[in-house]
Amino acid sequence: MSVFIDACWGKPTPHTPVWLMRQAGRYQPEYRAIREKMSFLELCKSPETAAEVTVLAAEQLSTDAGIIFADILLILEPLRIGFSFEKGDGPKIHNPLRTKEQIEAVAESIDVEESLGYVLEAIKQTKKSLKVPLIGFSGAPFTLASYAIEGGGSKNYHATKTLMYGDPGLFRELMERFTTSIIDYLNAQVAAGADALQIFDSWIGCLSESDYRKHVSPHMKRIFDSIDRSVPSIHFGTGNPALYPAMKEAGGDVIGVDFRADLAKTWDETGAKAIMGNIDPVYILAEPPALENEVRRILESVGNRPGHIFNLGHGIMPEASPARARALVETVHKVSRELRSR
Repeated sequence: MSVFIDACWGKPTPHTPVWLMRQAGRYQPEYRAIREKMSFLELCKSPETAAEVTVLAAEQLSTDAGIIFADILLILEPLRIGFSFEKGDGPKIHNPLRTKEQIEAVAESIDVEESLGYVLEAIKQTKKSLKVPLIGFSGAPFTLASYAIEGGGSKNYHATKTLMYGDPGLFRELMERFTTSIIDYLNAQVAAGADALQIFDSWIGCLSESDYRKHVSPHMKRIFDSIDRSVPSIHFGTGNPALYPAMKEAGGDVIGVDFRADLAKTWDETGAKAIMGNIDPVYILAEPPALENEVRRILESVGNRPGHIFNLGHGIMPEASPARARALVETVHKVSRELRSR
């Protein structure tokens, strides 16, 4: 068993395992060279290339886990929600879901093998050469629904909340359709070889705790109750530390927190078996002494408590470099071993 998997189950490890969200991406010269030859979606849909960049990132940074190269929006296509990635503007939903007719046209379920088989094949190919555990993932229902309703990124989520407050039954119907497909997608990833699963609720921070419990928690609980329990699951959310106890109640073996939260306090408040986080991604750009001081502060705050997985509070920034990202990984390994030897 690996240090990463052991930590996910709350077991003691010789050092604190670390992996980094977006550890394959634009900060890497090799990735940028590949992207000059193909679009982002073409890369996602090429199992061989997706496997290549997944393995490259894990090996280049010496992380304790890899995460399959894909995107949370890929599941929208088989759900009959058209989208594209616009250069400089991020994802764009072609016809945002605003009416009852549009939402009822969303597929009630998907054939994962037929529609997302390229992700499953990328997992299989990655497993042939990756020397550390592989994480599969999906977006969470609320985050996916928000993309589909807003039409892309949003600052206030007014369209999503207008539907959620104004027609909670219709909003629930959309969430249920996403939930059904997410369960099938995640279970298929485990069958293909994923060693752990992460569910990204990147936009959940716009909600209050009461709204989360009413409109989101039941769907998240259904997911965590229905996915393959032979592998650990990570429940990751950003933007509102007050939600973490409610997120833990909804499910997940590991609670992933962003840099706004106090890691030790959140761990105590949630009673989680394991916790993941949570250095501010900008520290990768800082000078080595500042980086090491912050790594040490975070590690000392949780002591040698089993179940800590080190990660960024969000993804690696494009302005970073592989050398700086690797320095973070090496620092976590060094300092955590030092603290355990005391």
